[in-house]
Amino acid sequence: MRISARTLSRGLGARLRTAGVVALTCFLLAACTGEQFQKGYIMPPGALEQIPIGASQDQVLIVMGTPSTVATLDGEVFYYISQRADRPVAFMNQRVVDQRVVAIYFDKNRQVRRLANYGLKDGKIFDFISRTTPTSGQELSYLTPLFKLLSFN
Repeated sequence: MRISARTLSRGLGARLRTAGVVALTCFLLAACTGEQFQKGYIMPPGALEQIPIGASQDQVLIVMGTPSTVATLDGEVFYYISQRADRPVAFMNQRVVDQRVVAIYFDKNRQVRRLANYGLKDGKIFDFISRTTPTSGQELSYLTPLFKLLSFN
């Protein structure tokens, strides 16, 4: 029994096409899987329960670790900031799923005065690209054109 070169090339071509289809299918399925992203502070489970009102600042640092940022206006505040986002399909934009800001307020004696856990629903939209924030008092009313008309400047 002799096998011709033409028969061998047909069988090899069919196997290569099958392998190519399988590889392409695997690649397309891998590209469609979603991804999750965790940015910022990752809070240890049960950490907030370990910080009672009146705890020292050192105890907070031991339990929670170094804060993302610190404010020193009217006492001291530690902020722990985190954000979780997902991308359901590869090559799409990320969507913010959860956003947390844990604020720990201290009194003048460096004891915990209050704990706050702000989430995504507590947030305010902020345009980070233009680096501007809206300020109050700049809204125009229907009287503004009248006052401008009467001013002598």
